[in-house]
Amino acid sequence: MKSLIMPIMPIMLAMLSLSFLPNQSNFDNGKVLELGKSVQTIEALAQFNNSYQNNEQKIVTIMNWYNKKMPAAMKQAIADEILEMTLKYPNLDVDLICATITHESARSWNPKVVSKAGAMGLMQIMPRTGKWLAKSEGVEWTSTEAVLFDPIHNIRLGTRYLSKLINTYDLEGGLAAYNGGWKRAKKWLANDKADGILWAETRSYIPHVLKLYDKYRSTVL
Repeated sequence: MKSLIMPIMPIMLAMLSLSFLPNQSNFDNGKVLELGKSVQTIEALAQFNNSYQNNEQKIVTIMNWYNKKMPAAMKQAIADEILEMTLKYPNLDVDLICATITHESARSWNPKVVSKAGAMGLMQIMPRTGKWLAKSEGVEWTSTEAVLFDPIHNIRLGTRYLSKLINTYDLEGGLAAYNGGWKRAKKWLANDKADGILWAETRSYIPHVLKLYDKYRSTVL
Protein backbone atom coordinates (compact mmCIF):
# COMPACT_ATOMS: atom_id res chain seq x y z
CA MET A 1 0.00 0.00 0.00
CA LYS A 2 2.83 2.38 0.87
CA SER A 3 4.25 2.09 -2.64
CA LEU A 4 0.89 3.15 -4.06
CA ILE A 5 0.36 6.09 -1.72
CA MET A 6 3.71 7.84 -1.91
CA PRO A 7 3.72 8.67 -5.66
CA ILE A 8 0.16 10.00 -5.58
CA MET A 9 0.96 13.30 -3.90
CA PRO A 10 3.42 14.88 -6.37
CA ILE A 11 1.36 13.67 -9.33
CA MET A 12 -1.87 15.17 -8.00
CA LEU A 13 -0.15 18.41 -7.08
CA ALA A 14 1.28 18.70 -10.60
CA MET A 15 -2.11 17.96 -12.17
CA LEU A 16 -3.78 20.50 -9.92
CA SER A 17 -1.32 23.25 -10.83
CA LEU A 18 -1.77 22.59 -14.56
CA SER A 19 -5.55 22.43 -14.34
CA PHE A 20 -5.89 25.80 -12.64
CA LEU A 21 -3.46 28.08 -14.44
CA PRO A 22 -4.64 31.69 -14.00
CA ASN A 23 -6.95 32.54 -16.88
CA GLN A 24 -10.44 33.95 -16.95
CA SER A 25 -12.29 30.71 -17.67
CA ASN A 26 -10.76 28.97 -14.67
CA PHE A 27 -12.20 31.38 -12.16
CA ASP A 28 -15.91 30.84 -12.58
CA ASN A 29 -17.88 29.38 -9.69
CA GLY A 30 -17.68 25.85 -11.01
CA LYS A 31 -13.90 25.95 -11.18
CA VAL A 32 -13.64 27.40 -7.70
CA LEU A 33 -15.77 24.57 -6.32
CA GLU A 34 -13.76 22.03 -8.26
CA LEU A 35 -10.54 23.52 -6.93
CA GLY A 36 -11.84 23.32 -3.38
CA LYS A 37 -12.76 19.68 -3.76
CA SER A 38 -9.36 18.88 -5.26
CA VAL A 39 -7.56 20.59 -2.39
CA GLN A 40 -9.68 18.68 0.14
CA THR A 41 -8.85 15.42 -1.61
CA ILE A 42 -5.12 16.18 -1.55
CA GLU A 43 -5.27 17.18 2.12
CA ALA A 44 -7.12 13.95 2.98
CA LEU A 45 -4.55 11.88 1.09
CA ALA A 46 -1.72 13.70 2.84
CA GLN A 47 -3.28 13.07 6.26
CA PHE A 48 -3.85 9.40 5.42
CA ASN A 49 -0.28 9.06 4.17
CA ASN A 50 1.15 10.64 7.33
CA SER A 51 -1.02 8.45 9.54
CA TYR A 52 0.03 5.35 7.60
CA GLN A 53 3.72 6.17 7.96
CA ASN A 54 3.41 6.97 11.67
CA ASN A 55 1.55 3.74 12.38
CA GLU A 56 4.03 1.75 10.31
CA GLN A 57 6.88 3.22 12.34
CA LYS A 58 5.04 2.45 15.58
CA ILE A 59 4.54 -1.21 14.66
CA VAL A 60 8.21 -1.66 13.75
CA THR A 61 9.23 0.07 17.00
CA ILE A 62 7.03 -2.27 19.04
CA MET A 63 8.49 -5.30 17.25
CA ASN A 64 12.00 -4.03 18.00
CA TRP A 65 11.17 -3.87 21.70
CA TYR A 66 10.60 -7.62 21.75
CA ASN A 67 12.38 -9.15 18.76
CA LYS A 68 15.35 -7.13 17.50
CA LYS A 69 16.71 -10.11 15.59
CA MET A 70 13.71 -10.42 13.28
CA PRO A 71 14.81 -9.63 9.70
CA ALA A 72 13.91 -6.12 8.57
CA ALA A 73 12.03 -7.42 5.53
CA MET A 74 9.80 -9.56 7.75
CA LYS A 75 9.11 -6.63 10.06
CA GLN A 76 8.10 -4.53 7.08
CA ALA A 77 5.80 -7.27 5.75
CA ILE A 78 4.19 -7.73 9.17
CA ALA A 79 3.68 -3.98 9.61
CA ASP A 80 2.05 -3.73 6.19
CA GLU A 81 -0.24 -6.67 6.98
CA ILE A 82 -1.33 -5.21 10.31
CA LEU A 83 -2.10 -1.88 8.65
CA GLU A 84 -4.08 -3.62 5.93
CA MET A 85 -6.11 -5.49 8.54
CA THR A 86 -7.00 -2.23 10.32
CA LEU A 87 -8.51 -1.05 7.04
CA LYS A 88 -10.32 -4.34 6.51
CA TYR A 89 -11.64 -4.47 10.10
CA PRO A 90 -12.59 -1.01 11.43
CA ASN A 91 -13.11 -2.37 14.97
CA LEU A 92 -9.39 -3.22 15.19
CA ASP A 93 -6.58 -0.70 15.34
CA VAL A 94 -2.80 -0.94 15.27
CA ASP A 95 -2.46 -0.72 19.05
CA LEU A 96 -4.99 -3.47 19.77
CA ILE A 97 -3.54 -5.87 17.21
CA CYS A 98 -0.01 -5.24 18.50
CA ALA A 99 -1.14 -5.65 22.12
CA THR A 100 -2.79 -8.97 21.29
CA ILE A 101 0.26 -10.26 19.42
CA THR A 102 2.63 -9.12 22.19
CA HIS A 103 0.71 -11.00 24.86
CA GLU A 104 -0.18 -14.02 22.75
CA SER A 105 3.44 -14.53 21.71
CA ALA A 106 4.64 -14.24 25.32
CA ARG A 107 6.30 -10.91 24.45
CA SER A 108 8.53 -12.61 21.90
CA TRP A 109 7.00 -11.63 18.54
CA ASN A 110 8.38 -14.98 17.39
CA PRO A 111 6.36 -16.23 14.39
CA LYS A 112 7.07 -19.84 15.38
CA VAL A 113 6.11 -19.67 19.04
CA VAL A 114 3.97 -22.58 20.28
CA SER A 115 1.99 -22.69 23.53
CA LYS A 116 1.67 -25.66 25.87
CA ALA A 117 -1.88 -26.12 24.57
CA GLY A 118 -0.65 -26.25 20.96
CA ALA A 119 -1.63 -22.75 19.82
CA MET A 120 0.74 -21.56 17.12
CA GLY A 121 2.28 -18.40 15.73
CA LEU A 122 2.07 -14.70 16.51
CA MET A 123 -1.64 -14.71 17.33
CA GLN A 124 -1.60 -18.18 18.89
CA ILE A 125 -4.13 -19.94 16.71
CA MET A 126 -5.14 -23.52 17.40
CA PRO A 127 -4.75 -25.75 14.31
CA ARG A 128 -8.42 -26.69 14.18
CA THR A 129 -9.51 -23.04 14.42
CA GLY A 130 -6.88 -22.03 11.89
CA LYS A 131 -8.07 -24.57 9.36
CA TRP A 132 -11.64 -23.32 9.70
CA LEU A 133 -10.55 -19.67 9.36
CA ALA A 134 -8.37 -20.47 6.36
CA LYS A 135 -11.40 -21.67 4.40
CA SER A 136 -13.22 -18.39 5.04
CA GLU A 137 -10.14 -16.34 4.22
CA GLY A 138 -9.24 -18.28 1.09
CA VAL A 139 -5.86 -19.40 2.45
CA GLU A 140 -4.67 -22.73 1.08
CA TRP A 141 -4.09 -25.15 3.97
CA THR A 142 -0.90 -26.82 2.74
CA SER A 143 0.09 -27.84 6.27
CA THR A 144 -0.46 -26.59 9.81
CA GLU A 145 3.11 -25.36 10.17
CA ALA A 146 3.25 -23.73 6.72
CA VAL A 147 0.13 -21.66 7.40
CA LEU A 148 0.28 -20.85 11.11
CA PHE A 149 4.03 -20.20 11.25
CA ASP A 150 3.71 -17.80 8.32
CA PRO A 151 3.28 -14.44 10.13
CA ILE A 152 1.22 -12.93 7.31
CA HIS A 153 -1.24 -15.81 7.20
CA ASN A 154 -1.32 -15.98 10.99
CA ILE A 155 -2.16 -12.29 11.36
CA ARG A 156 -4.73 -12.50 8.56
CA LEU A 157 -6.53 -15.39 10.24
CA GLY A 158 -6.12 -14.09 13.79
CA THR A 159 -7.45 -10.62 13.04
CA ARG A 160 -10.42 -12.06 11.17
CA TYR A 161 -11.31 -14.12 14.24
CA LEU A 162 -10.63 -11.34 16.76
CA SER A 163 -12.66 -8.81 14.77
CA LYS A 164 -15.64 -11.17 14.56
CA LEU A 165 -15.53 -11.87 18.30
CA ILE A 166 -15.23 -8.20 19.27
CA ASN A 167 -18.06 -7.35 16.90
CA THR A 168 -20.21 -9.95 18.65
CA TYR A 169 -19.14 -9.53 22.29
CA ASP A 170 -17.52 -6.04 22.44
CA LEU A 171 -13.90 -5.54 23.45
CA GLU A 172 -13.61 -7.34 26.79
CA GLY A 173 -16.01 -10.08 25.76
CA GLY A 174 -14.19 -10.51 22.46
CA LEU A 175 -10.84 -10.88 24.21
CA ALA A 176 -12.39 -13.37 26.61
CA ALA A 177 -13.76 -15.37 23.69
CA TYR A 178 -10.45 -15.23 21.81
CA ASN A 179 -8.62 -16.70 24.79
CA GLY A 180 -11.17 -18.94 26.44
CA GLY A 181 -13.84 -19.68 23.85
CA TRP A 182 -17.06 -17.95 22.89
CA LYS A 183 -19.32 -20.10 25.09
CA ARG A 184 -17.59 -19.00 28.29
CA ALA A 185 -17.47 -15.40 27.11
CA LYS A 186 -21.18 -15.38 26.26
CA LYS A 187 -22.08 -16.86 29.66
CA TRP A 188 -19.77 -14.38 31.40
CA LEU A 189 -21.42 -11.41 29.72
CA ALA A 190 -24.92 -12.78 30.31
CA ASN A 191 -24.11 -12.89 34.04
CA ASP A 192 -22.76 -9.31 34.19
CA LYS A 193 -19.14 -10.49 34.14
CA ALA A 194 -19.55 -12.44 37.35
CA ASP A 195 -16.56 -14.11 38.96
CA GLY A 196 -16.02 -17.84 38.59
CA ILE A 197 -17.20 -18.18 34.98
CA LEU A 198 -14.06 -17.47 32.97
CA TRP A 199 -10.99 -19.65 33.18
CA ALA A 200 -8.26 -18.28 35.46
CA GLU A 201 -6.02 -17.75 32.44
CA THR A 202 -8.72 -15.72 30.69
CA ARG A 203 -9.34 -13.58 33.77
CA SER A 204 -5.66 -12.68 33.68
CA TYR A 205 -5.51 -12.40 29.90
CA ILE A 206 -8.04 -9.57 29.49
CA PRO A 207 -6.38 -6.98 31.77
CA HIS A 208 -2.91 -7.86 30.47
CA VAL A 209 -3.92 -7.21 26.86
CA LEU A 210 -5.81 -4.04 27.82
CA LYS A 211 -2.79 -2.75 29.74
CA LEU A 212 -0.59 -3.23 26.68
CA TYR A 213 -3.30 -1.64 24.55
CA ASP A 214 -3.31 1.48 26.74
CA LYS A 215 0.50 1.58 26.71
CA TYR A 216 0.68 1.46 22.92
CA ARG A 217 -2.12 4.00 22.47
CA SER A 218 -0.20 6.46 24.66
CA THR A 219 3.08 5.84 22.83
CA VAL A 220 3.94 8.78 20.59
CA LEU A 221 6.94 8.42 18.31
